[in-house]
Amino acid sequence: MLEGLKVIEMATYVAAPAAGAMLRDWGADVTKIEPLNGCPMRRFFEGMKSNVPIEGNPIFTLDNRGKKGITINTSDQKGADIVRKMINDADVFLTNVRPQSLESAKLDHKTLMKINPRLIYCSLTGYGLEGEEKNKPGFDIAAYWSRSGMAHLTQRKGEEPLPIRTASGDHITAISTVSGILAALYERENTGVGKLVETSLVRTGIYSIGSDMALQLKFGRVPSTKNRDQQINPLFNFFKTKDDRWICLSPRAGGDYDMPKVVRAIGKEEWLNNDKFNSNQARRENASEFIKEMDKAFSNHTLSEWGNKLDAEDLVWSPVQNLKEVSMDSQAIASGAFSEVEDQDCSESYKTVSSPVRFHNSDDGPKGPAPKLGQDNFKVLNELGIGNNEINSLIDEGVVGKPSK
Repeated sequence: MLEGLKVIEMATYVAAPAAGAMLRDWGADVTKIEPLNGCPMRRFFEGMKSNVPIEGNPIFTLDNRGKKGITINTSDQKGADIVRKMINDADVFLTNVRPQSLESAKLDHKTLMKINPRLIYCSLTGYGLEGEEKNKPGFDIAAYWSRSGMAHLTQRKGEEPLPIRTASGDHITAISTVSGILAALYERENTGVGKLVETSLVRTGIYSIGSDMALQLKFGRVPSTKNRDQQINPLFNFFKTKDDRWICLSPRAGGDYDMPKVVRAIGKEEWLNNDKFNSNQARRENASEFIKEMDKAFSNHTLSEWGNKLDAEDLVWSPVQNLKEVSMDSQAIASGAFSEVEDQDCSESYKTVSSPVRFHNSDDGPKGPAPKLGQDNFKVLNELGIGNNEINSLIDEGVVGKPSK
């Protein structure tokens, strides 16, 4: 779908590379520029103690599959010159390097868009391109999770904040980044002019909790995250089954609409005449007692049995699954959530995570393995008119990295 789109990615870690990986899955030509010692995610497993030999790097491969890879010292003027030369016919420049470093290397948006006025220049940072903290470093646990208010919002009273799982905020920010790039490319079709596109971990984090933030902005307060027996809508909850599995029950329209269906499923239709339970307000006022009775009811049957009962009433529910179960979930597989990917450090391909959108009748999967460090140095620089002798001199000077074997 994006065949012919040329993307230059100068980024490390996860969020921006994940955006580049999505564009590559969908057909774009993506060249990844790394520092001479490579992206730190290449060394993700270093220092981990394990008796099991680690073959391959599924985390790095996920966000860099199919790309061409080159290594350039952009703090050297000759290295920055090479990047500027690459920009001449590029459609997109994607980076998560901090603004002050880009300005120092003359790789900022004003400089590069003068070279190529059609360029879509996409900056992904922790905190945005304006304000006192625009040059502050920010990983997703800091900027997306903690600074946005999400960590506090999910923290129950008296409990410690929970850490975010590996790169989950990065991948959500990658989705917003790809959206911005594609919108700018669409506009360019009409104007012929490029654009600066800016995304940040903190802004995406705030948008991710947008419903709660909208309440805060309008009313100056927001409900806290409560325990199961203190919910504003006690029916909207988690319940444990006879075989110690958890079910998420998600009623529609405050719960009153679905309450007749729920009581039929659990065999408690008499609750419709119980003034303590027959309205959402009543259930809220008697939440502790209601949850105890719901727990008793759900303890009578297994997850499989409850699945049949809840489905028969067309209720919105889901099992709480671990990742092993998700990886074998027939519906997740049917949705296209997983793909096969090659890894140059593995003898065989293996299962990985697909991009979040399925395009029917299109090749929207991985386009090959992640590049070895600097593997395309000669190929990419040759295409810029730089001969092998000059490339070898640049390697000797520490401007370009020596390709790894």
